[in-house]
Amino acid sequence: MERFVILTIVFAHLLTSLNASYYFIEKCYRDDDDIDECLKNSGNTLAAYLREPGGIPELGLEEIEPVYVDAIDIALGDTEDAYRATFTDIEAYGVSNISLARVRSDIDTYQFQLTYEIPRIKVRSSFKSSGVLLLIKASGSGDYWGEYENVRCKVYFKGLPYQKANDDRTYLSVEQVKMDFSVKDITMGVENDNNNRVIQAAMNLFINSNAQELLKEMKPALKEKFTVLLHNFMENLFSKIPFDEWVE
Repeated sequence: MERFVILTIVFAHLLTSLNASYYFIEKCYRDDDDIDECLKNSGNTLAAYLREPGGIPELGLEEIEPVYVDAIDIALGDTEDAYRATFTDIEAYGVSNISLARVRSDIDTYQFQLTYEIPRIKVRSSFKSSGVLLLIKASGSGDYWGEYENVRCKVYFKGLPYQKANDDRTYLSVEQVKMDFSVKDITMGVENDNNNRVIQAAMNLFINSNAQELLKEMKPALKEKFTVLLHNFMENLFSKIPFDEWVE
């Protein structure tokens, strides 16, 4: 009897340890009528742990802010004097405040549509530019800053199930991912190294008066870069968490 009790305690401890290894998500069940709501809650649980000091070391995600992007190139127009700019060493703050607002899933085909919301993102970077921006000669370099409020991001991805060697659990690789985003309010500007305050003031006035139009022109380059970052993040996540820990 005593041996049975000991074995029961050990077995319970092992089960607890296994469950604790994925403490940063909530398991959902495919026969649950509210599985999309469950997946949303699980995603928000993950986001909450990512915001904690130290992040989630088990996933190699100990510091998620700032989000770093090496470089983004934009081109407004295709004429000889069209505006061109390269933004480098881009740092974004506030992304960790992301929340999952909606999930639509097809578990059988591993397809998911996600809607994310971020209250505010602050960005700083270096930039170099050339060409004309609305009759303003905008060649130069310096620092760029931006504040993006009420960011809404829609993501579609399709997973491909696979098994690792000597592991009978199901994992997902990201077969396809698409994303789009919108920003309700934008404030941004540049601090130019040439210290021409008149040109700098004119550029910043133009930028903030036409922020949504500029964002529209910049979107293709931004979406391309962000899609790669998102794909890499998901690949890391799903390679370390078996799919049957998400959905059973």
